Amino acid sequence: MAQLIILSQEPQQTHELKDFTTIGRMPRNTVQILDRILSKVHAQIVRLKDGTYILKDLGSLNGTYVNGQRIGEHQLVNGDEISMGATLLRYVETAVAPATPEVLVSQDAVSSEIHQTMTADAGNFMPEASITNEQVLRQDYERLRVGHEVATYLGVEADLYTLLGKILDKIFEIFRCDRGIIFLPDGQGELKPVVSRHRNQAPGQPENIVVSRTVLRDVAERKQAVLSSDASMDARFNAARSIIIQGIRSTMCVPMLYGDELLGIVYLDSQLATGAFGKKDLQLLTGIASQAGVAIANTNLIRRIEGETKTRAQFEKLLSPNLVDQIVDGKLSFDQEGQQKPVTMLFSDIRGFTSMSENMEAREIVNMLNTYFEVMVDIIFRYEGTLDKFVGDEIMALFGAPVTIHEGPRKAVECAVEMIASLEVYNISRVAEGKKPIAIGIGINTGEVVCGALGSSKTMQYTVIGDPVNLAARLCSYAKANEIIIGENTFQYVKDYFNYEAREPISVKGKAQPVHVYNILSVRTPAHETMVPLPR
Repeated sequence: MAQLIILSQEPQQTHELKDFTTIGRMPRNTVQILDRILSKVHAQIVRLKDGTYILKDLGSLNGTYVNGQRIGEHQLVNGDEISMGATLLRYVETAVAPATPEVLVSQDAVSSEIHQTMTADAGNFMPEASITNEQVLRQDYERLRVGHEVATYLGVEADLYTLLGKILDKIFEIFRCDRGIIFLPDGQGELKPVVSRHRNQAPGQPENIVVSRTVLRDVAERKQAVLSSDASMDARFNAARSIIIQGIRSTMCVPMLYGDELLGIVYLDSQLATGAFGKKDLQLLTGIASQAGVAIANTNLIRRIEGETKTRAQFEKLLSPNLVDQIVDGKLSFDQEGQQKPVTMLFSDIRGFTSMSENMEAREIVNMLNTYFEVMVDIIFRYEGTLDKFVGDEIMALFGAPVTIHEGPRKAVECAVEMIASLEVYNISRVAEGKKPIAIGIGINTGEVVCGALGSSKTMQYTVIGDPVNLAARLCSYAKANEIIIGENTFQYVKDYFNYEAREPISVKGKAQPVHVYNILSVRTPAHETMVPLPR
């Protein structure tokens, strides 16, 4: 996710970047900045297919600057500071997960008779009345102290790789280990290394760390820790060539558990010191692993919520938020039973699109339509409309289906007025790039239609059918550049809210009598305000 932070405002404002974002003084910009030195539409930010963002100055008089340098076009990098007029902004993006460390899991055959040095109650605390040994009390206190320190240090971390790195850093502060690795289950029954540390590794000289697969599997299956104070002499590791070759003297391997669920394994070793780890170290590491298990479980929960949020966001690219809400709440099921209700239909398409596209490359056509749709669909959703479908350059939107909304016809016409007015901003950016401006025609009609999910059992689409739908499409075809043509039914709902002109009745296919139509000129405003006509 990429964001634009306005640093020169108090309080600072943060805007999430869309595929097409405009910046300028006009209120119809994606990011409006009330700075008199800025142009009406000063600059734009466009998201490329590879996920990067390009900042373009739209021929502004006072220019756009990135990190102090005036630019015409600039590929944004995390942390870039942007200045335009008297406004300072910063571009920020989420961090990229670190690469997998160079850790090899060997196929060494280790004796299956690995005895755990960790007793079953090592992770628990005895009741106060049962403690008779001061040493036990001291050990329990130390475990509590370290556990509290680790929990405070870790805090709440949304990024799993950052969390695992912090866990390993803390472990290296506490224990005399040379190397450490955290393994996580990959969902296929295997443990994969995700974070590693080497205390004495020379810069620029990475060293592979080889770990026995059998040891990992044994710890994972038994969910108990393994400790060896002298691994090279330990009979349990006689068959493990990796232990001997690497000169490992001491090892600890501890599961990270949340309840009975294995969330990972911590592996530590020492190549220098025999007896580097004792039972107390194993108890401390087990306590830290328990804290780490809780932290990982919390992070996994955060990631799952973020994943669900992203899934919801993907639905909202296809369906309006009110429709997504209905689906999520279980109030709307996509069965094949229809429902009859009054709905207002809005059709919009680009005038002269066929002749325009003849002189454009396919990629340019797709880019133009995507940025155009981005602007228009945002407006439709803002007025509680539902996106029905795209047909080439045509947009079909519904007001009142599947969710009934208050004053649907009025909101549909207000939406249309906003769509045409927003083209002014969109066209300024196109002209600044040496492209031709575009114009649209809009047709709106209201009537009783059948609503429901149409299609096969495998693929279904929510839509509406009926004669009022056909008439709305005909009115769109009749509308000239930047005209909003509405039918009689819609007119009766909205005539007190808009300035309009009556047109001659038109003959429509399928209608025996000509139909009355009206051209919307502007939103009707109070007497003391100035009427702003639509762009023509």
